Amino acid sequence: MEGHAQQEQASTEVQERIRASFAQQGLMTHLGARLTRIAPGVVHIALPARPEVTQQHGYFHAGATSSIADSAGGYAAFTLFPENTEVLTVEYKINLLAPALGDHLEAVGTVLKAGRTLTVCRLEVFAAQDDGTRKLVANGQQTLIRVNRTAEQ
Repeated sequence: MEGHAQQEQASTEVQERIRASFAQQGLMTHLGARLTRIAPGVVHIALPARPEVTQQHGYFHAGATSSIADSAGGYAAFTLFPENTEVLTVEYKINLLAPALGDHLEAVGTVLKAGRTLTVCRLEVFAAQDDGTRKLVANGQQTLIRVNRTAEQ
């Protein structure tokens, strides 16, 4: 699935559904995160460097790093879900591998196994420079659940 997903974009309808949902996330708006790629089973989220998302040493804060990783995985799963469903994180584990310092972070969520109810994703976060260099600073794994949208949603 991964190799195939790396080369294509999600349908216009799926992209619109992902963008509309992402726009409703107050935390992603607050952090200044943005979607940069939406493909079947793969989503990238960028977070520009600015003082509000750093910790006391000037590195990206672990909370910001893990938040964009969680959302990237969630939306990667959501690209494969049918209309009138939603996604919720059941659990995730993230390893912070190196201090996150760069012009921006790039979180990549990739579906490893999509099921009818539960989906498992790989999470990767790279510290990126404007010159295109990237360094893996965090990785993890996530389990998500597909739920039917209710009338209130």
